[in-house]
Amino acid sequence: MKNTKKIILITGSTQGLGKITATELAKEGHQIIIHGRNKNKLEKVRNKIIQITGNNNIDIIVADLLSLEDTVKMSNEIITNYDKLDILINNAGAFFNKNREETEEGFEKTITLNLFAPFILMKSLADLLAKSDEGRIINLSSAMHKRGGKPNFSDFQLKNDYKPDKAYGLSKLYLIWISRHMVSYLKDRGINNVTVNVCHPGAAATNFGQDADKGFLFNLIFKVALLVMDKPEKGAMTSIYLASSPDVKNVTGQFFGNRNNIQKPDDRYYSKINEQKVWDYCIEITKKYL
Repeated sequence: MKNTKKIILITGSTQGLGKITATELAKEGHQIIIHGRNKNKLEKVRNKIIQITGNNNIDIIVADLLSLEDTVKMSNEIITNYDKLDILINNAGAFFNKNREETEEGFEKTITLNLFAPFILMKSLADLLAKSDEGRIINLSSAMHKRGGKPNFSDFQLKNDYKPDKAYGLSKLYLIWISRHMVSYLKDRGINNVTVNVCHPGAAATNFGQDADKGFLFNLIFKVALLVMDKPEKGAMTSIYLASSPDVKNVTGQFFGNRNNIQKPDDRYYSKINEQKVWDYCIEITKKYL
């Protein structure tokens, strides 16, 4: 009999949508790897998920995805400790402060966390996902990919024109593009049993972006929005659907809205050339770490 239990890695799963996604998939009996930066918090979340679901197969992995070195270390740890990986959910993401900030490695924080980290995990874990009967990569984008404006590839990390919403919007737009490219990358390597899809979880009432100083207007918008947003459980529905539904078994390269329906992302600035530029830039930035 075919084993239906999956091994699922969910980044940024100690709170918000990631935590809900981990809990709901744990209820289905899968082996869940929850990720976060703080070991004590991870252990508390793991114990809570076990308590709620009765599923003891909850593992933890500690990594700071604002560090490319740490992200690679995390992927190597996964490769060492697991014979296969069935599902990778790149859930971790952030909306940062009004003033541009760089990581210790010298990269703009938004692009690092929302683009470079998922790129590294997708690329480095591809062979492990290929060992699954039915591997799935699920990347969380945002409707704000429409708000980044026109890409300027000569200022990829926004040294000259930084705004927090612009950085966030572009990072999520680029994530859609590299997800498309990942489909062809896998096929070129003869990996035909791994799908790659992107979803927009919808505006959900979580703590996302609440701690950042985004400037008065954006701070106010984020606070007021909490009053009208969907419950987080609703926001996590699409990730759960893409991870568990047999309906999307062979569906790849698509963008899903927050009602499990395939939508067309904003392609005003899309071209195969621009997709390749973003992919090549990610290769260039990450090659010293991979």
